[in-house]
Amino acid sequence: MIDVVQNSEEWHQLKCGWIGASRIGDLMATIKNGSPAASRRNYFNELLAQRLTGRRSSRYIGSLDRRLEMEPEARIAYEFYSGNDVQEVGFIPHPRVARSGASPDGLIAHDGGLEIKCPDVGNHLAMIETGIIDSNYLYQCQWGIACSDRAWWDFVSYHPDLPEELKFWTKRIERDDHCIGRIEVAVIEFDAEIEARIASLRNHG
Repeated sequence: MIDVVQNSEEWHQLKCGWIGASRIGDLMATIKNGSPAASRRNYFNELLAQRLTGRRSSRYIGSLDRRLEMEPEARIAYEFYSGNDVQEVGFIPHPRVARSGASPDGLIAHDGGLEIKCPDVGNHLAMIETGIIDSNYLYQCQWGIACSDRAWWDFVSYHPDLPEELKFWTKRIERDDHCIGRIEVAVIEFDAEIEARIASLRNHG
């Protein structure tokens, strides 16, 4: 675990070129025939550029979006409703997979973690009604579990503008070693593809 403030300049530089939990869904995405989706190619090119330039040019940098603004409030709500204390952390490298890690929204006790999302009203209410969490979020949570070697993750959806009884929704996600194994293989292959492309480019230089 690396002690650094999330969303700080130091944090962004630390993560430069690394595969992060929030983008595992892009890495794993496929189209109907099983081929990689465009989001995988886009993420590949983004990380390739970061590793070659040493600069983290991401859509997230410099944006104080609603999720970041509401996250502290959502964390307090989680602690209130769950009774759990949340330990804020910076960055956790994966213990076995190079150049990959996670920045969870918190760790809980010795075996849990936390992921907070502040989606739009429609998506928030849909999760409450169906109990279904987007696969991208599930991949992110499983990678957080893998990086921190935990047993479960609490997923939180929060929308402060709704009535009190509808603002907060949470669901526990248990560790899925089969899913984690699939992600680990995919991340290792993805990282190797990037490194091979870098080597090829330098050979042509």
